[in-house]
Amino acid sequence: MDPYTVFGEIVAGRAPASKVYEDADVLAFMDIRPFTPGHLLVIPKVAARSLAELDPEVGGKLFQVGQRLAAALRGSVIGCDGVNLFLADGVTAGQEVFHVHLHVIPRTAGDGFGLRGRPTHPQRADLDYLAGSIRGALDS
Repeated sequence: MDPYTVFGEIVAGRAPASKVYEDADVLAFMDIRPFTPGHLLVIPKVAARSLAELDPEVGGKLFQVGQRLAAALRGSVIGCDGVNLFLADGVTAGQEVFHVHLHVIPRTAGDGFGLRGRPTHPQRADLDYLAGSIRGALDS
């Protein structure tokens, strides 16, 4: 694992960041390439390239802090109508910086941001089959 990502540099204080929240486990700061004004990133202070490498308690804390930040965004000058929480885990999912990070993206009507996918309509039997496979992997 490469602990020397830009996020590792921010945690170490060697790279600048506009910090919003910090505690012993996580750090939240403004994204320098925001999708919308007020876009935040929440990162663990320990280097973890993927969710599989991240302590589950710290992973839970990322989302707890994200939830608090969502409320803060609504009460700030951002005044958003909604918030998206987004975490890309792996190259195929769109991860670009290999240090786990949660995007907290404030949303307003017509802001132009959104997920652009094509939903499918699988049969119930296919959903049941996949659910069984995933359940089985949980026990592994």
